[in-house]
Amino acid sequence: MPAPAPLTVHPDRLLPADPTVRGIARSLYEHTKSLPIISPHSHVPADWLSTNEPFADPTHLLLQPDHYALRLLHANGADLSDLGRGPGGFAPLAEEAARRAWRILCENYHVFRGTPVKYWFDTTFAEVFGVSRAPSAQTADALYDEIAAALTTPEFRPRALFERFGMSVLATTDDPLDDLSAHAALAADGTFTGRVLPTFRPDRFLEPARADWPDLVRRLGEVSGVDTGDYRGYVAALENRRAYFKAHGAVSSDHSHADAGTEPLEAGEAAVIYAAALAGEATPAQATAFRRHMVHEMARMATEDGLVMTLHPAVRRNHDPRTFAEYGPDTGADIPTSVEFTHALQPLLGRFGNHPDFTLVVFTIDETVYSRELAPMAGFYRSMHVGVPWWFLDAPDAIRRFRGAVTETAGFYRTSGFIDDTRAFLSIPTRHDMARRLDAGYLAGLVAEHRLSEDEAHAVALDLVTTIPAKVFKL
Repeated sequence: MPAPAPLTVHPDRLLPADPTVRGIARSLYEHTKSLPIISPHSHVPADWLSTNEPFADPTHLLLQPDHYALRLLHANGADLSDLGRGPGGFAPLAEEAARRAWRILCENYHVFRGTPVKYWFDTTFAEVFGVSRAPSAQTADALYDEIAAALTTPEFRPRALFERFGMSVLATTDDPLDDLSAHAALAADGTFTGRVLPTFRPDRFLEPARADWPDLVRRLGEVSGVDTGDYRGYVAALENRRAYFKAHGAVSSDHSHADAGTEPLEAGEAAVIYAAALAGEATPAQATAFRRHMVHEMARMATEDGLVMTLHPAVRRNHDPRTFAEYGPDTGADIPTSVEFTHALQPLLGRFGNHPDFTLVVFTIDETVYSRELAPMAGFYRSMHVGVPWWFLDAPDAIRRFRGAVTETAGFYRTSGFIDDTRAFLSIPTRHDMARRLDAGYLAGLVAEHRLSEDEAHAVALDLVTTIPAKVFKL
């Protein structure tokens, strides 16, 4: 069997193929490539940075939390249990189990060809770890050993990587019941100068159709110190927790539901549905109406406490019931659905769309709505911005399509700045670098077509990385 080809990443990767446009893109990319990373939406656990403990092993760090990798390996025949997933999530494995999962990744590395997963892995291996072995059946153990050895060194502790990656802001995603002790520890630690901010994620508390919703509401009352026995108390408890999060540095709240509905209810009707839901007697239609009402209420609260509201609806969570029953969520079995925004957001935007203290960032995995719905709305409402491609769309061709679909109607300054949306900590610089290269390529095309001057393109490239995300997320 021939030896595997060495692992390499090209310095012009993702830049335009046309030599003239590529030259302009190189100049634009050089202007932004070393700028600090602002990551206003990620899923990296804050305690990784607060404890600063060494990462357990390559599998635990690079494979187990990455649902992009898990889903494709599963689709090509790997069992999730062999990849280190269990009902409790992705706890560290015994060494032989970790090596077995790693071998599966390397033996099947070819299935990632043409996907952003391979791009992220290749760049992480080459630029973060400095390895030259391409993953394969022959190199799996040696690659594991090389990365495992690096993880034992001080340079690969979480805080050292945070600084090495040039991260200025990292926002986590947190449950309203969280005491945010890891964030408090980081804020009090004078040796850590980065900003790690919590994000208020109340989805499960707004969904009375959940079987565990009455218990969740009870626990919300306990944590907030507010009686949630009635609707008024429930709203007050949510407001209390939003204030707690803001006091611990939060700048945004994050929301994902089955649709984008925001139709408000009369207070009396909301109270009736709330009481029925607590008793387990709310109908599905009532539960949906209450959830849409509470998304509207989240916007109302945002005008009062200033938290930026991010909305990313229309994902069918845990599509495979057997996988969910055996392994729980976040295994790669969440599937996008179509979504309608124009009518769904009208109640919210009609009330708050031009409010001076409200900021709404709307994301989607349904590309059909970018030019038809989101760009026109963001091109009118002062409060609204279009979220850049994320999740299934945070890939080179999708990002190029996004810029083409949105820019002519909403421009660059009604978008959010890049969002990495990942638990895969070491892929964050690679993902942001990808976005900077792609934006440089898009801007270079406008320069080559004489639609922008080169000075204007440089200004936009800089703003996309710094000014825009800082302004949108009030940083």
